[in-house]
Amino acid sequence: MSLRLLNALRTWGPVVAALWAHGAIAADTDAPAAPVAAEKFAIHGEFSYVEQESSSFTAPYAGPNSLTPDQGRESIDANLALGAALWPGAEFWVNPEGDEGFGLDNTLGVAGFPSGAAYKIGDNQPYFRVPRLFIRQTINEAGGRETVQPAANVLGGERSVNRWVITVGKFSVTDIFDNNDYAHDPRNDFLNWAAIDSGAFDYAADAWGYTVGAAVEWYQGPWTLRAGLVDLSNVPNSAHLESGFDEFQMLLEFEHRHEIAGHGGKVLITGYESRGRMGLLDEAIALAQATATPVDIASVRRYRGRFGALVNFQQELTSDLGFFARYGKAAGNVEAYEFTDIDRALAAGLSLKGRLWRRGDDTVGLALMDNGASAEREQYLNDGGLGILVGDGRLPRPGAEEILETYYNAAVISHLQVSLDYQYIENPAFNRDRGPVSVFAVRVHAQF
Repeated sequence: MSLRLLNALRTWGPVVAALWAHGAIAADTDAPAAPVAAEKFAIHGEFSYVEQESSSFTAPYAGPNSLTPDQGRESIDANLALGAALWPGAEFWVNPEGDEGFGLDNTLGVAGFPSGAAYKIGDNQPYFRVPRLFIRQTINEAGGRETVQPAANVLGGERSVNRWVITVGKFSVTDIFDNNDYAHDPRNDFLNWAAIDSGAFDYAADAWGYTVGAAVEWYQGPWTLRAGLVDLSNVPNSAHLESGFDEFQMLLEFEHRHEIAGHGGKVLITGYESRGRMGLLDEAIALAQATATPVDIASVRRYRGRFGALVNFQQELTSDLGFFARYGKAAGNVEAYEFTDIDRALAAGLSLKGRLWRRGDDTVGLALMDNGASAEREQYLNDGGLGILVGDGRLPRPGAEEILETYYNAAVISHLQVSLDYQYIENPAFNRDRGPVSVFAVRVHAQF
């Protein structure tokens, strides 16, 4: 483990040093005043290194998308968030990024994949791309004002409590929808895909998790209404988006913020419909049986929709302890298009700050996840079908994929955190014949 980290630092060390130097300067010269002055431009950056190791586990057979026992992989990314004010209320942001490395088995083998820092496309050498490039327009309405602290992709200043926010360009759907303060950031909190987002949220994205489109948000007191229209991939689980926007996704989200005994919380209800060329699982099964050929979902793809809905809840219990829960469900007879092969997802957990042991900037988290597949998806996998992330060649004894994750994120020095993470996965890829598996991880994250 230490050798791989040292090799990564040799390659990426100059990037880390540049981020650190700029962060140190920014800490001295850009400390926020009260009130925060409106920023005209901003530069933020971060570096993340995640290494994961899987344990040995029972694996009597394997398929093309199976998890392999006793392996280790690492992923690295470094990015800048460059922002500028264009006109009153308008911000322009671009995020150039460099990536290197792989997830376990090239991000295959578990529906609730254990690393949100790993993409579906990896490389042994650094490669560069631009995951975000967008304009955000805020239209303030009459009413109270609130301070906006500077952050990546957010210019510091002030805004109205009641407002419209319009985002257009390239971004991640989960930048705007299904947010949760305790479980949403694989660089700082949980790593598992089914913890940081609802496992049943088949949101539009390329293989790196980004799309193009527009979203509108309307804030009124404790309520927010969000709507989005974004581009799907040209084929399911593709690195390329649909060029003509003929395949797309519509989203609608309601959010309500509240206080209970002086502690804040919120509830979000999100619905989505994807419209694109996708296959029905039972049709693929029937065709394979009728023609005595391997099951092939691509052969039955037609233009149709896939619906899904999720509920997202968070509640501060004390000043240091927070609780979160998510439940999601998606149409189970349609192939998963973008995210992962989960039709029903339940996740819940706790996040605790370390003030009790005089480490107020440290965080410890615990989450439980229960991921389910529909009967049609289980039969499809048993007949040899492959999903986005799973496919052991057969599935004679299906079962819910149950995952426990816990992490400790330690603030080592200013701008630098180191985390230890452990995940226990029962029935990986919904398969009672394989596993259980333990996944250990170390994460290093620097930001300014």
